[in-house]
Amino acid sequence: MTPPVRRVAAAEVRAALVGARQVAVLDDDPTGTQTVRDLPVLTRWSADDIRWALRQGRAGFFVLTNTRSLAPGDAAARDREVAEACLAAAESEGVPLAFASRSDSTLRGHFPLETDVLGEVVARHGGEVDGILLAPAYVDAGRVTIDGTHWLRTGEDLVPVAESEFARDATFGYRSSRLAEWVAEKSAGRIPSSSVAELRLTAIRTGTTDTLRAGLQGPVVVLDADEDDDLRASVLAILAAEADGKTFLYRVGPSFVRARVGQDAHPPIDDATLAQLVRHDTHGLVVVGSHVGLTSRQLAHLAGRRAFTTVELDVPVLLDEARAEQHLRDAVTTATTALTESLVVLQTSRTLVTGQDEAHSLDIARRVSAALTRVAGEIVAARRPSFVVAKGGITSSDVATGALGIDRAWIRGSLLPGIVSLWEPASGPAQGLPYVVFAGNVGGKTSLADVIERLENA
Repeated sequence: MTPPVRRVAAAEVRAALVGARQVAVLDDDPTGTQTVRDLPVLTRWSADDIRWALRQGRAGFFVLTNTRSLAPGDAAARDREVAEACLAAAESEGVPLAFASRSDSTLRGHFPLETDVLGEVVARHGGEVDGILLAPAYVDAGRVTIDGTHWLRTGEDLVPVAESEFARDATFGYRSSRLAEWVAEKSAGRIPSSSVAELRLTAIRTGTTDTLRAGLQGPVVVLDADEDDDLRASVLAILAAEADGKTFLYRVGPSFVRARVGQDAHPPIDDATLAQLVRHDTHGLVVVGSHVGLTSRQLAHLAGRRAFTTVELDVPVLLDEARAEQHLRDAVTTATTALTESLVVLQTSRTLVTGQDEAHSLDIARRVSAALTRVAGEIVAARRPSFVVAKGGITSSDVATGALGIDRAWIRGSLLPGIVSLWEPASGPAQGLPYVVFAGNVGGKTSLADVIERLENA
């Protein structure tokens, strides 16, 4: 029987953070920001950008790498470039640094490639990695790890993650729900499941910081988490080990980041703050690229609740070079005109088009995302909306960087409890434009409509 939760206050973590390493969160899409608030986020990694983030004096900062949308070789090159830039800037500022590779709480992404690259960069700078801490939990969205197995909570039920639609992803599919076996599967046996340690709830809830620190041994350590308190208890042990000279790489979901920077689950942004951010002389733009079933259900509910103008990019037409250009120009004209009268939803056609293999599927996804991003950017340039909501992780990244030109921003908090992050761009052409990062796989069927309603009422 699992012991009751041992309450660990965020204030305890904040006290332990005094003198600790700042954590650079390399986020493979922007949705890792939705559990935190008042942290810097970068979409570029020049020395000046990283120094700006380091000088804000926060427990950590995000760098949006968008590597989940890249082929493995390109993802490795980008991670290497970002990590080198972060360490060079941190060394020049005299700031000790830890790395988190933030990825999907449903286990999609480049693993162990990304932590391999980070380990190589740390070694080139004279460091030695003592282990990878694997904590994919996203408590707010019902993704939890119990007894070494990763689960999705749906109502009162727990579903093993390998039995979900996410495990059938065309690019990042998998068969294993027990994380030790998932590590072996994803590493093609290089990291056998027998070498993966598991820090289970029983130990986390009954052990001391010293006994938990002793459990952080092995090439990979799986951290159980069913509540934020479980993660905060683990973080206290991690910080103690790091204070003694240990170096870990974190491969984590959103909840670990919140625990590691000493934040509590916080209520959504209040209406008064929203009212200061949202313009009142035009309507909002929603950009939808996600194809998971939940996104489709959320769109259907939005359509049932209120009227809006749909501008659809037909994927087969986008992939036809002879017809694509006119199709894109027509979409921009339609959306720009409609923004004066109504909310506009810019989306791709809902039938998912995949290729004959993983690489081809990823190439199609990139081409479609590029078209969606281009249209969104041209719409915003022609008529600035009151807000922009991007639905889907890769879509959120591409719209932020390609359509809006965001390079530095502040994470202001969530629009729903623990999910859906609002950024305030701190520079560039979109400065001050409320930008909402909305993962494809979070919330209930009403969540998209609820977010739009909150923004419009503001």
